Amino acid sequence: MDKFQVIPPSVLLAPYVRQYWFLSMENVKQGTQRLIPFGCVSLIFHRVQESNSLINGMLPESCLFGQSTAYLNLVYSGTIHFISVVFQPAGASAFFKTPLKELYNQHISIRALEDPPLAELEKRLMDISDNERCVRLIEEFLLKRMGQLEENKYKRWGAVMESIHRRPSDIPTLAQTACLSYKQFKRVFKDYIGINPKDFLRISRFQKASHQLQIQAQTTLTQIADECGYYDISHLIKEFKEFSGYTPGEFLSVCGPYSGYHALFRSAFMDTKYERK
Repeated sequence: MDKFQVIPPSVLLAPYVRQYWFLSMENVKQGTQRLIPFGCVSLIFHRVQESNSLINGMLPESCLFGQSTAYLNLVYSGTIHFISVVFQPAGASAFFKTPLKELYNQHISIRALEDPPLAELEKRLMDISDNERCVRLIEEFLLKRMGQLEENKYKRWGAVMESIHRRPSDIPTLAQTACLSYKQFKRVFKDYIGINPKDFLRISRFQKASHQLQIQAQTTLTQIADECGYYDISHLIKEFKEFSGYTPGEFLSVCGPYSGYHALFRSAFMDTKYERK
């Protein structure tokens, strides 16, 4: 990649936003990246208007990108400049009226959202090259909407996510954490997170296992499978192939060296290879 910058959110928005990403690539003949499920909804702004900027053969479009259970191969060319607001798992639900379950395995363009303030934000970002200033504008937009938040409901999902992060969890236990019945939990989880709890737990487990695979070179697959809650190695390999298209060994071979700075980005994107014109 040519230029990549990670900017953390402000203290007020940290419970809702994980990171802001800025990626720029110039004069790419053809590049490929694999987008893999990573458990977050993203708001993506494309800042390039030239007709030679293509992703999967189409002009890039600013959009709200939903939760996914399948990997997606992106083929791109031209000049690419994008900003991505990566939300916490329950964070996007605090700022958009569109139920996140409607974004499951798909994305919706900003125009289709019929959200004039968001469309105005996109327009303003097109003319700004300074990344820090872009973040300030985005945070002004998000902070204006914080008065609409249902704090008690959001705190409930924060507690659920913290429980998932700390240890392997099951749905009945998480339902108790949320103070909801089993059926209520499954229904409301999908509204707030954008995916059913079973698949979210699978993605969380896969992300944990892929992280350990990269940073713990001496750990065996048996140990990783046991620590992450897989039944056995075969179960781990099956889920790796479903979510990334690779076995654990193949996954390691295509990953770049682990970097804390790029950690979250690398949990979503692989195969960043391209040719210049």
